[in-house]
Amino acid sequence: MPTAIAVTSDDLVLPAPDRHTPGAALLHPPEQHDLESALAGTSALLERHGHLVALVPPWLPRPTVQRLHTVRAILETDRIALLDIDLPPLGTALLARQLRQLSVCDFSPGIIASAARLLSHYIYAGALLGSVAKLDRVRVPVGLGAHARSWSPSAQFAVLAHPTPHLAKLGSGGGGRTGRGGSHGASRAAHGAGPAALPAGPDFATQLTFARGQLASDWVAAELAPAWQVQGVMENPLPAASPAWWGTPKLVEFAAGIPDLSVLYQLVASVRREQCRWCGLELIGDRCGFCAAPLTAPPPTAATPASTGRSRP
Repeated sequence: MPTAIAVTSDDLVLPAPDRHTPGAALLHPPEQHDLESALAGTSALLERHGHLVALVPPWLPRPTVQRLHTVRAILETDRIALLDIDLPPLGTALLARQLRQLSVCDFSPGIIASAARLLSHYIYAGALLGSVAKLDRVRVPVGLGAHARSWSPSAQFAVLAHPTPHLAKLGSGGGGRTGRGGSHGASRAAHGAGPAALPAGPDFATQLTFARGQLASDWVAAELAPAWQVQGVMENPLPAASPAWWGTPKLVEFAAGIPDLSVLYQLVASVRREQCRWCGLELIGDRCGFCAAPLTAPPPTAATPASTGRSRP
């Protein structure tokens, strides 16, 4: 059986692109399943699949994250990977689907787990927002002008949170300049000066997934998708965590990523494979997805009198 890919809510499970892609495992939060049920369910997954890879974004409620670590600790297993992936909710769902696609390939569990960080760099995640007044400044810089214009009932902002934060206020018609080329004027637009200049889209083939909140707009499908030259557009229900992440329910969230399994396979296969010096699993990149050990050992610290057992003269 392929390595199990797990998420913590069913609204993070995007439809499979083909009949070969398996579904996602669902790890229920504490308010839905007690600890005994969680242990039994996780044990069954490990027995069936051998290894479990779970996405743990930082926006998950603290009790949910604590439950995941508690289950792994009680089971005393090194076959559960809890991956810290910092993507918005819809981007997280897209990454989970890509990992599900790769799980049927001839990659070992260690490669699939460590591939999550690699694939996340190729996901473009953003949203069309009716307000940026509560948008986290750490995620996307918001100028004072944009904050002031958020109070306008007709305001709309195009925001890209990943891979490069960017914010632009759209014109009254909901339009703006965008494309695969450079983002001329981006910094001015982000601070409220000059015409809207949307960020450049990905320079590789992608499919766009979007989800509507309480914002009535066709801008993502009608304008952004053609400008980014995506291969296809798919609408999905909005994840429950999205309004809190973006700071407003007035939004249309979107995420663009590589849809083709052959391209995903070549991308992962082209990276040099290493062996984890701690748990022995294969990995790509600089850190093991299962035990979190770095590829190379940290440099030794300088010897001190206390560590050497010698006293100073």
